[in-house]
Amino acid sequence: MPRRPSECGGIAMPNRHRPIPSREAGHLAAIALVAVALAAIPPFCPAQEPDLDEARSLFRAGAYSEAARLAGEAVRGFVWEEEWIRLKVAAELATGEDEAALASLQQGLSRFSASLPLLLFAPDVLRYNDGEEEIPAVLERVERLIRFAPERYDSAEGRVAAGRFFLLRGVDPKRVLDQFYDEAIHRQPDFVPAYLESARLALEKQDGALAAQTLARAPAEAADDPEYHALLALAFSEDDRARSAEEIDAALAINPNHVESLLLWADHLLEAERLDEASAILDRVLAVNPREQRAWAFRAVIAHLRNDPEGEADARLHALERWPNNPEVDHIIGRELSQKYRFAEGAESQRRALLADPDFLPAKLQRCQDLLRLGLEEEGWTLADEVFERDPYNVVAYNLVTLKDELDDYVVLEGDGLRVRMEPTEAELYGDRVLDLLGRARRTLQQRYGATVDEPVLVEVFPSKNDFAVRTFGLPGADGFLGVCFGRVITAISPAAQGANPSNWESVLWHEYCHTVTLARSRNRMPRWLSEGISVFEEGRENPGWAARITPHFRAKLLADDLTPLSGLSASFLAPESPMDLQFAYVESALAVEFLVERAGLDGLTGLLDDLAAGMPINEALPDRVGMSLNEIDARFLDFARDRARAANPGASWEEPDLPPDADSDAVRAWLDDHPGNIPGWRRLALRLIDEQRWEEAREAVRRLKELDPDDVGPENADLLLATIARNLDDPEAERRALEAVVSRDAGASGALLRLIELDEAGEDWARLAEHARQLLAVNPLIAAPHRSLARAAERLGQPGEAIEAYRDLALLDPTDPAEIHYRLASLLHDEGRLDEARLEVLKALEEAPRFRAAHRLLLEVVDERDGPSPTPDDPFDELDLLEPETEGARP
Repeated sequence: MPRRPSECGGIAMPNRHRPIPSREAGHLAAIALVAVALAAIPPFCPAQEPDLDEARSLFRAGAYSEAARLAGEAVRGFVWEEEWIRLKVAAELATGEDEAALASLQQGLSRFSASLPLLLFAPDVLRYNDGEEEIPAVLERVERLIRFAPERYDSAEGRVAAGRFFLLRGVDPKRVLDQFYDEAIHRQPDFVPAYLESARLALEKQDGALAAQTLARAPAEAADDPEYHALLALAFSEDDRARSAEEIDAALAINPNHVESLLLWADHLLEAERLDEASAILDRVLAVNPREQRAWAFRAVIAHLRNDPEGEADARLHALERWPNNPEVDHIIGRELSQKYRFAEGAESQRRALLADPDFLPAKLQRCQDLLRLGLEEEGWTLADEVFERDPYNVVAYNLVTLKDELDDYVVLEGDGLRVRMEPTEAELYGDRVLDLLGRARRTLQQRYGATVDEPVLVEVFPSKNDFAVRTFGLPGADGFLGVCFGRVITAISPAAQGANPSNWESVLWHEYCHTVTLARSRNRMPRWLSEGISVFEEGRENPGWAARITPHFRAKLLADDLTPLSGLSASFLAPESPMDLQFAYVESALAVEFLVERAGLDGLTGLLDDLAAGMPINEALPDRVGMSLNEIDARFLDFARDRARAANPGASWEEPDLPPDADSDAVRAWLDDHPGNIPGWRRLALRLIDEQRWEEAREAVRRLKELDPDDVGPENADLLLATIARNLDDPEAERRALEAVVSRDAGASGALLRLIELDEAGEDWARLAEHARQLLAVNPLIAAPHRSLARAAERLGQPGEAIEAYRDLALLDPTDPAEIHYRLASLLHDEGRLDEARLEVLKALEEAPRFRAAHRLLLEVVDERDGPSPTPDDPFDELDLLEPETEGARP
């Protein structure tokens, strides 16, 4: 969001913390001349002395013109109260009356020449009046005032104003915070502007959490100020969109004309692709101030998104009329385009911003992130270093340069059209599998969607959730995200960052590579719901175990009266009430894509991507491709989604049984007599019968549960309960069938796969063992079980290549019996004639277990075959036989 105005003494003041170089300059001749002229004007005596409290209230409520009128009366009457001048200048700037603001400032400085708050208006007032070259002289004057009479500014108000000045001069922000803002709060704990300035400083460093903490300490009366709520809205805008919206409402309830809040609202609406509503909010801003540059920048973005290049150029020209060298205009345009995944256009806008001001760090940092998301890493990382060097307190810059040091230790794997960057150990364990999976996705999806992808595609897999979040968003956090695609760059978290029950990483990478393909076909011009919907849809096409399921929670939302129509789906991703609701946005978007494919076919879907690539807005392209109006599309889709929800569990009900928690099976069964289709009731009966060890009755109850809810993948789904019952009845085949049903619906069911592996090994079913081990590797390749099982199965199936790789991976995982693993690996390599590798592995086995006799024998065989027979006794192990019995793999 654009930078916030600061406040001093209750009056909003321009806040330009961007450092301005200091240089000696002449005195302000224009101000001096005006001062002389004003001295000759006789005093004006109003009929009634203006009320300063009334003027403050008017200003705070957004009645800027009326506040300026009252202030003008006071100033003409030569009321010796400096705040009247500040109020008048602030009100005139708020309505775009820049020439009047200059005259008011000159008049004020003629009376209060040493007023730091008044002098700090000068940079903006001069910029807006073609006087940018005068700014260094003003700042030099301020510096002299502070240097020669510091005691004059030793109040809370003075320290806040001085702190703002030193930020303009590029002083260390930590010093400003400690010595000025915090000291002001210490001296006067109820001085609201000190809290507001501290929060603004935190937000400039992109630390929303610190800003929110600072504002939480502010006195209660801060809540009467719209600025307080606007700052809170900005602090929460990334992580808590619902709270941010509440704070915007609170600010506008106090001041309906509060430009900062209106602009943040417009930003949220743009992100939700609600362009008409955003335009209406911008109309409100421009009604307050027709020269508000940021509003015109947003208008340029809307024109761009509507494929209106003339309108975009015209809006940008309007934006730059007030101050032609304002870098914030192109920065806003670029930032908003990057939010829409138009990173190339966004990076170009930041380049224009930097041409206007090479030291404008927000543009430099945004361009850095844009280039990194485009895969242009060399320049991107260079910019990160430059921003951090200039501003070491910027959270995003610090995070990025720290991450770069870690990434330098990663390895890069190359494949057809692919570069995969991974932590070294993880790369050894499953890097080849990542390349194979992505290669298959590349062939399948590029052919299916007829897309030409700019290659190589960079895929980065992070074992740390915070590292993933920093690379992806610039800040830690990102809960709920497993991967993100920017086009040619994909970021993902590895199973190491997901705890005990990781997701299937193969499905995640398939999903993200699908984004790469559809973004390429649409030239990064697709709404989020369509992009996510196609990727979820394609997951299910590739593997039914990856498909999204309609859970009871999702079913209820699909049948609710407030189900989001297709044309508004992108907004569902912005402010979900819970992680479950965010997941629902993906499910509903996938249903929308199914609906479109059913209506228009895959050719219609790819044609829609072409329309988007040509610049057509989605809601204009849909009717032509689907053959009906947008309203009809919305209505038909809602019917389609609800029909799918009803078909998932026909005749079932979901209310929880009205029974005490300790109700026994007989009580639950009696309740079910009156509620025969109730899914929670049958699940509760089954669990109670299992607790009572009434296995046959439990099996019958679970079978009824499965009839009612066959697709459930929850932790107490019918097949898992059937597997539990079969295990207690010692029926391994029934248990196997139930577990196979589980993994067919949920490819991430690691518990079921581990149990299947146990059953396979017990039954020596080597083919199934190999398959289940591979499936578990797609969930968690960082545990030993699937590697060990795959190695054993591949040996017995006569697949030495796969067995060798599995044993190598197993050796990396700190196994409990490394000697045995190196020995098995050496044996396989020996059989393959890879004698040097075999010799190295058998020596590793002997290093772990020096008296491992089988390894000694193998070593001699390897040496004999490699170097010829050695002059050793016929039985070199006779002496060892006297020392200990023969053991294989045991440690001494």
